[in-house]
Amino acid sequence: MTTDQAVAPPPAGLRERKKRRTRAALVRSALELFTRNGYDHTTVDEIAEAVDVSQRTFFRYFANKEEVAFAAQEATDSHFFAALAARPAGETPLAALRGAALDAWDTIGEAVTELVPPDLYMRMYSVIESTPALLAVHLRRTADLEERLAREIARRGGLDIETDPRPRLVVAAFSGVIRVAGRLWSEGEDTSMEALRELTAFYLDHVGAALTGHWNDGRNEQQE
Repeated sequence: MTTDQAVAPPPAGLRERKKRRTRAALVRSALELFTRNGYDHTTVDEIAEAVDVSQRTFFRYFANKEEVAFAAQEATDSHFFAALAARPAGETPLAALRGAALDAWDTIGEAVTELVPPDLYMRMYSVIESTPALLAVHLRRTADLEERLAREIARRGGLDIETDPRPRLVVAAFSGVIRVAGRLWSEGEDTSMEALRELTAFYLDHVGAALTGHWNDGRNEQQE
């Protein structure tokens, strides 16, 4: 066979699609094993075997089990941060965070579904909360994301985050609302993604009044 007749490598687009499919398959298999057997009782070899690839192939995509466990969450975090960076410059910090959360919600489902079914993504939260090693990583990741968000808020406002406490404070308040909404959603009867979005929007709409408004609205004034 001459050089001209040699088989050409697959197009770059085809190679990238194949890599995305392999990565998604690894994430899905890993989360299915984690939710069924437990994180600590699942090995890298079992994840790779479920996808019919070698351990070496697994490590081309992920450094360890921890990284694959948070792969879907990493996708949603990146999606949300990009949505915040794209918000109009004139918005207040809290409005920008709220808008980014709700705008991103409409497309985060696509980012999650590309990797795993949404119900599997949500079930993985129970594994994280019940696995000390993963919970510690989750708390660290949350703190890191909050710092990134605070620095983005500071950048948008032309503020020095090292001397102005407001960016970190508004992000802390926002994150607290997200945690409250998530906890109440997990305890409710409707555990759909749509219900979580609506509950999050409801609580975000009340955070400003909760922090700065008069709660009693004149109904509980002290009687003389």
